[in-house]
Amino acid sequence: MKGRDQFKKYKKIIDLLVKISSFLGKSGNEFLLKKFRNTTGKLGLVLRYVFIKNLARKVGDNVSIQPGVFIFNLQNIELGNNISIHPMCYIEGAGGIKISDDVSIAHATTLISTNHTWEDLTIPIKYNKEVLKSIFIEDDVWIGCGARILSGVTIKQRSIVAAGAVVNKSFEENSLIGGVPAKIIKKLNIN
Repeated sequence: MKGRDQFKKYKKIIDLLVKISSFLGKSGNEFLLKKFRNTTGKLGLVLRYVFIKNLARKVGDNVSIQPGVFIFNLQNIELGNNISIHPMCYIEGAGGIKISDDVSIAHATTLISTNHTWEDLTIPIKYNKEVLKSIFIEDDVWIGCGARILSGVTIKQRSIVAAGAVVNKSFEENSLIGGVPAKIIKKLNIN
């Protein structure tokens, strides 16, 4: 049975757990999300979904957050339906992140919606102003392992980001994107 079928089968129970967990408030859900960050199996998947559902701006159905994923500023993150985020990903939502439906993010990928400036020469770079720019990942996107999606980027629908790519700008839909910095490797055929 596929994950989305299992989610549908147990949706009423999951919704009840979300409701119960909502009484814990933000700090309670954040604490438990950290506590169960590395829990494996279906129990870990369900618990992370429940806590994230109470913390994020929006969360759809069948969102699978695998063990070892670090997510910050969930209040600025929207997740659609049928999303899988694999182990060791790092997601910083301070600038806003929206991930649409049917998206797969492979292991060790980074989505970072912030960036440092360096204009003020009187202070170290790390203390310069931080710039927040949102990331938008449209429907039907596959992001390969170890990719880096930087602030201000939109990954258009039905696109693939190759493993190890550093994406610092947006590209047109139906594209295979790869490289450092990323560029279009080829257009995906549409029949």
